[in-house]
Amino acid sequence: MTFQAEWLRATLLATSLAFAITGPALADSAPDAFKVTDFLLDNGMEVVVIPDHRAPIVTHMVWYKIGSADEPPGKSGIAHFFEHLMFKATTHHAAGEFDRAISDIGGSNNAFTSYDYTAFHETVAPTALELMMSFEADRMRNLILTDDVIKTERDVILEERRSRIDNNPEAVLDEEVDATLWQNQPYRIPVIGWMQEMQQLNRTDATAFYDRYYRPNNAVLIVAGDVEPDAVRALAEKTYGKVARGPDLPPRIRPVEPEQNTKRTVTLSDARVSVPSFSTQWVVPSYHTGKPGEAEALDLLAEILGGGNRSRLYQALVVQQGIASSAGAFFQGTMLDDTNFTVYGAPRGDAKLADVEAAVDAEVARIVRDGVTPSELEKAKDRYVRSMIFARDKQDSMANIYGSTLATGGDVQDVQQWPDRIRTVTADQVKAVAARYLVLARSTTGYLLPQQQAGN
Repeated sequence: MTFQAEWLRATLLATSLAFAITGPALADSAPDAFKVTDFLLDNGMEVVVIPDHRAPIVTHMVWYKIGSADEPPGKSGIAHFFEHLMFKATTHHAAGEFDRAISDIGGSNNAFTSYDYTAFHETVAPTALELMMSFEADRMRNLILTDDVIKTERDVILEERRSRIDNNPEAVLDEEVDATLWQNQPYRIPVIGWMQEMQQLNRTDATAFYDRYYRPNNAVLIVAGDVEPDAVRALAEKTYGKVARGPDLPPRIRPVEPEQNTKRTVTLSDARVSVPSFSTQWVVPSYHTGKPGEAEALDLLAEILGGGNRSRLYQALVVQQGIASSAGAFFQGTMLDDTNFTVYGAPRGDAKLADVEAAVDAEVARIVRDGVTPSELEKAKDRYVRSMIFARDKQDSMANIYGSTLATGGDVQDVQQWPDRIRTVTADQVKAVAARYLVLARSTTGYLLPQQQAGN
């Protein structure tokens, strides 16, 4: 069980995006047995079936449209806390029984919480799919939440925060940068929560959260693997279909980020840091909030600028100038609200962090000024296509892209139309989003420095 940290979300997106860009294009010419099916149960639960008959394995995921950015003020961390509580006893099953059942059949399971959703997943043989559905449907509404259960699991998440955040200088800096980048949007609050608020979470908070959000009409079921859509529908109706629909939830409207007009910096010096590093971030549109073509252009901009060892940043700073041990860029597009675009770097050898930062800024400025070439744009698109060939080998990649898209305001058609939208992005569009959004005067930069560099 884990909250989905920044690096994990970026990794998930990279794999998922590779599938999204080409999967539907390949599926268009595939037999009906391999096409995605989407339907609603009577209680409002959406179900997506992604057949893949290459191996007798199935990935079963339940995505709840609730994440840390939906938490009530002063209750930070409760979404992640409740992810943990979902593994406790229900009126029908003892604590640990679900995990033991999965272990007994050689399967695997886990869960994660992000800003916009919470997901639970199991990978098992197809013959165990009904069992997984029955367990998940049971804990959707039948958890037993006692004060002892709350106290024990609250201690677990507090220790998790100490070990994963407070004991990690990079994680501490990431939190401070997020709190500075976002002035009003709830993405400024860490997914795991602030310590002083986590300590106060109680059974009343947990029960209210459970009753409000853990309902079939606020959930998406993704089943990917060696299954048939009609069989999945029958099993879903038999299990999840028996769970009563909850009250309709209001639209997920969150505080709007104000116009940003300043350059901000956050600096952390720590004795545990041996190599300095920096990252610069901007607030940019996501696939859900952007104008047509903007998010696609930002995705390709990130790929061209810093998406791998063929990117401009890697070639200029690591290969040619030899001043950086790492340099890159990424864009987290699958978010319900606006998101961030990030560039980063760390020096190599005797090079100074300031030299690396200046070189990164120069590459950004060059794209803003001159744009990208048609050739490198086409190669960036092709790299997505080639990545897809490998991404399709993992059922969870397919399940993740559909789940994260549907949980952040998209639909199956958005995934299926993605390749065409990516292919139509022009070099002018990439230059336009760079010029519009990557403005240093409206950026937030975080510096992670060794202790002895304090004050420099």
